[in-house]
Order: sequence, then structure tokens, then C-alpha cells
Amino acid sequence: MILNNKFLRENSFLVSILIGVIVGVASGALFRHYDVSSETISVVAYPGEIFLRALKLIILPFIICCIIVGTATLNISHNKFIAVRVIIYFFLTSLLNVMLGITLGLVLNPGGVSVETKATSSLQAEKLTLLDGLLDVGRNLIPENLFEATFQQTYTSYKSENVTKVDGVHEILKKVTKTRSSTNTLGLIFFCILFGCILGTMDKQKKTMVNFFSSIYDVLQKMLLIIIQLTPICVASIISSKIALVPDLWKTLEQLGLFIVISISGFLLYQLVIAQAIYFLVVRKNPFKYYVGIMPAIMTGFATASKAASLPAMFKVMEDLRMNSKISQFVLPIGTINLNGSAQYMGFTMVFLSQLERISLSFNDIITLVFACTFASMSSAAVPSAAIVMVAMLCSVINIPTGNIGLLLAVDWLIDRFRTATNVLGDCYTVAVVQQLSQKELSEENQANTTTELEVKLEKSEKQNQESLSA
Repeated sequence: MILNNKFLRENSFLVSILIGVIVGVASGALFRHYDVSSETISVVAYPGEIFLRALKLIILPFIICCIIVGTATLNISHNKFIAVRVIIYFFLTSLLNVMLGITLGLVLNPGGVSVETKATSSLQAEKLTLLDGLLDVGRNLIPENLFEATFQQTYTSYKSENVTKVDGVHEILKKVTKTRSSTNTLGLIFFCILFGCILGTMDKQKKTMVNFFSSIYDVLQKMLLIIIQLTPICVASIISSKIALVPDLWKTLEQLGLFIVISISGFLLYQLVIAQAIYFLVVRKNPFKYYVGIMPAIMTGFATASKAASLPAMFKVMEDLRMNSKISQFVLPIGTINLNGSAQYMGFTMVFLSQLERISLSFNDIITLVFACTFASMSSAAVPSAAIVMVAMLCSVINIPTGNIGLLLAVDWLIDRFRTATNVLGDCYTVAVVQQLSQKELSEENQANTTTELEVKLEKSEKQNQESLSA
């Protein structure tokens, strides 16, 4: 009985979400059975709608402060070469996981939609190229106006024009750059990263500005935590209304089941295959021996669904495996920007949500998603179900409605554990890879330390000899 009470206290949020799911399913089934009016269902759905609106309201300023504080306080001056390797490895593995998630979504198609062209002419769709998408990414990374970036983004389009020539009238497509009503997440994140990095180099102004943004961050974090605490009620609201209104209930449940299976399979694919291959190619040792060695940290992440709670376990396994303390003490604390599992989840989830809404993704959309999800995954939020919060923001990148996010909240308690375990694994493997790539710097530092110790001993010995002679 005591153990049960302790479990309920430690997992009260998880238990309350499960209760919310059960209540939502039961009430939705009753509404569906008794054919309740649409007005009643809209009232039931209202708390969930307000919840999603509140998330979208708070997340943008929260992420801005989070990025500025995180990049400004990142200490890379101690050893620039090692720090640069860590940041590059973080970025590349996050990018790899986003691409893996998007690929799984497009190939396995859990939303069950046929591949269609967006609501544009076929000629225009064929004209859009990979180059157009890459150029649009660059335009959105550096917006003309920071204020406008909060509500509009740039994209390439082709305008149909009729041109009269000697042999008749011909239809041609003219390339034009337009803007659409949507938050330019890429531009805002890039500006904040640049702002934070430069702020970190300014000794006098740094402390004042960091304290300012840290204070705003703390206030917004408390506001966000209050909103997150309402998740159980809002999950019940969203699930109940969705079950009552969805035309094909079993089809939706099948799609959600596929979403869970593919999500977990993607995490396991990265953990058991891709991460092991990277380790073997770089370190040239048995990767599974290392994987078994870090298993206590991975299991801690799975059990707690918290990367921060897994940090002591990560330090412990690094010590047990005799990894270089200089590398582990630098990598693990800043590992909050290395969320491989979250990166993969964001990419896959964005594709899944687009499929549920019957929105086909163009080349430009996919390229934009790759970079947006990569940067978003490195802009971590220290709140429960942070990846879901980021997905709510990413929906504005390609104009996807957020109504179906509530369905994902219902199963996030399970997926979050696999996601966190993958995040923990990513940090542990970063230590091993960066240590292998930094052997030259580490050996030079060891030699310098050894030389310094010898000089200190010689100086001490000479001092003792002089004292004995004077005596």
C-alpha cells in the first residue's frame, strides 16, 4: 500500500493523463452512441481548443529566451577545437534523425493518404525544384524584417502567363517570390542563435542581458508549466470531441496505432543500428559493448522520461567506462541541445499530422521541415512533453492545423520514454565519438599537465634544498 502511494505521488502527472485518456474515450463513445448535438460537442472541445491556443501563444517567446540564454552561456573558450566538434556532431546527428523521421513518415505513410499534388497546377508543381526549396530556406533563415518574421514567411511560386509569339499563344511560368501568413520559425531561431553567440563574447554586456532574458525565461517557464498541468483535462476534452466527430473511428485508431509502432521502431532503429554504425566507423571498437555499458543511463531515461533526471546516471556510466572526464564534463551538461530522439519525433510527427489533414508535402515543404525541425530540436524546453510543445510551433511552418495534436498527447506518455532514452544515448555516444576525434588535443593537454606537475615538483624540491642549506 505504501509503495502504491509512493508510485502515485511520483507519477501523478502520468496517472492523471491516463485518467484523462480513459475519460475522453468513454465520454466520446457515449456522445457518439447517443448522437449528441454538434453544439454540445463544441462546448466539450472548447477546453482543448483553448489549451492548444495557449501553447502556441507562449511557446515562441519561450523558445526565443531559451535559445539566447543557452547560446550566450555556452562556454566554448576553454578548448575551441573540442567544442566545435561537439556542436557539429550535435547538429549532424539531429539533422540525420529529422531526415530519418521524415523518411519513415513518407515511406510507411501511417496517415494512410495517397500521394497527391498540392492544390496547384501540375505544371507549377513540376517546375518547383530542389534548388527553389534550398533558396527559400536561405531567404527564411535571414528575413528582411524580424517583426514580419513572427507572422509571415517567404516561398517561391510560379505564376502562369500567356505569351503571344509568332507561332501562337504559349503558356509560360514565371518565378516569383511571395510571402504567406505563417510564423517564420527558421528565421527567428537563426537570429536568436546568432544574437546569443555574439552576446556570449561581450563580457561587460553579457551578464546584464543574460540576467534579463533568464528572468523572462523563468517567468515564461512557470506559465508554460501551469498550462502543461492542465493537460489531463484538455486531453479528455480533445479525445472526447474527436471520437464523437470523426467519420471513421476505427480508421483513426488504426492510424494512431501505426504512429506509435513506427515511432518506437524509428527510435530502436537509430539506437541499435545507426548509432552503432557511427560508433564503429569512428571509434573502431565493438559498439554493443559500449551500448551495454551505458544501459543504466538509458534505462533511467526510459523510467523517468526526463533527460535531466538521467544526468547523474550518465556521469556514473562515463566514469565506469573510463571515458575522459574533460569530454564528459563538457558534453553532458550542454546535451540539452542534443535531442536526437526529439528531432526524429518532430520530423515524423509533422509528416503524420500533414497526412491526417490530407495535406501533401511539396519539395519546398520537406526541405523547410528538415531545417526547421533540426533547429527546433536544438532549442530545448525544460518542460514535460517538450517535443509536443515544439510540434505545436512547427505546425505554423507549413500551415498544418493543430487540432490533431490532442490525439498525440494521449499516447505521448509512452512515446516520450523511448524518445528520452534515445536522447540519453545520443549524449553518451557523443562523448565516445568526440573523445576519439580529439585524441591529439587530449594528449597535448596531458603532456602539458605532466610538464607542469614536474616543474612544480622541481621548484618545490629546489626550495626545500635552499631552506636546508640556509639552516
